[in-house]
Amino acid sequence: MATYKYKAIHSGKEYTAKVEAEDKLALYKDLQAKGETVLSVEEIKKGSVNGFSFSFGKGIKVDDKILFAKNLAAMLTAGLPLARALTVLSRQTRSKNFQNILEAIGDDLNKGTPFSQALKAHNDAFPPVMTAMVAAGEESGNMAGSLKIVGEQMEKSHMLAKKVKGAMMYPTVILIAMCVVGVLMFIFVIPKLTETFKGFNVELPLITRVIIVTSDWVQANLLLFVALIIAFVVMAVLAFKSRIGKRFIDTVALKLPVIGTMVKEVNSAHATRTLSSLISSGVDIVGALAIAADVVQNHYYKEMLKELAGRVEKGVELAPLFISREDIYPVFVGEMIGVGEETGTLSNVLFEVATYYEAEVDQKTKDLSSIIEPILMLTIGVAVGFFAIAMISPIYSLSDKI
Repeated sequence: MATYKYKAIHSGKEYTAKVEAEDKLALYKDLQAKGETVLSVEEIKKGSVNGFSFSFGKGIKVDDKILFAKNLAAMLTAGLPLARALTVLSRQTRSKNFQNILEAIGDDLNKGTPFSQALKAHNDAFPPVMTAMVAAGEESGNMAGSLKIVGEQMEKSHMLAKKVKGAMMYPTVILIAMCVVGVLMFIFVIPKLTETFKGFNVELPLITRVIIVTSDWVQANLLLFVALIIAFVVMAVLAFKSRIGKRFIDTVALKLPVIGTMVKEVNSAHATRTLSSLISSGVDIVGALAIAADVVQNHYYKEMLKELAGRVEKGVELAPLFISREDIYPVFVGEMIGVGEETGTLSNVLFEVATYYEAEVDQKTKDLSSIIEPILMLTIGVAVGFFAIAMISPIYSLSDKI
């Protein structure tokens, strides 16, 4: 059981409450059964205050979860009993935390607990999409197939996220290096030039005087300067991790010229691949939408998918709902969903859409480097030119007077 904070509409009035439930899907279905429209559901983790988490426990790596799903599927396909397969996997894993979880799940299985319920007891380690597909596999008698699908789905999503992060790594490293070089210049280079200027006792340009004053302050308050930088970084991280900070980043990301398109395509790929995997495994469309809302990262997509789950449950078709949200989903997504609904091949169509957008993001991450590189070069050029004008031009003026 976990504690959740949810926002819903009852009798036309919006309200917020806290409740304990097995997982988000169970809570969502319970509230829907009561006739309430769910707007958002958020787990309240232990050791968190106002959205800030202070848990320092070891998490389970995504790679470990992917290997777990794929290897377990292979063992079940080969005819190995589930309990035996879990024992083998627990011995093979290098993560002590994951090993303990697998041993606990094995103990639950020996007590007669269904595998899906045993996974739900560790919902901090296993994503809702995995538990839902395992439950669907138990019902259909094809758990190995469900595990194979969820393993592939998680791997694709993980690779997509790694590509996006990798594309942003290069400019981040360059900008950090620029900041470090700038600080070192203020500490070591500018003071030596300042001594030269003071020896000639001449009037310096305003921009040069500003840099010298800043350098003098950094020299006199070096510890305070370092403390301010550390405080700024910590405050920035906390702000971006807060609910308001995440919403701000989500909003800005969608508005940026090139990044906004990538955000739409990444979230479209995550949502459609998750929906395809769940539907192909036998999960109903309402439950699949609720789970997909947990997979996407941007809060606009989370709220939309949760809203869609409620409207689809009332009999509304899926395609028009996607088409009506052109602001966050490309029109192509809604049109293809419409084709899938008409032909009865929704799962296959969603898979094709996910594959298409994953390829698009892959190409854009490669193109992003060629776009960012000249911008970085221009930024470096401006920074170097600024210091050159501020510190070197006065030297030429002094040489002329000499």
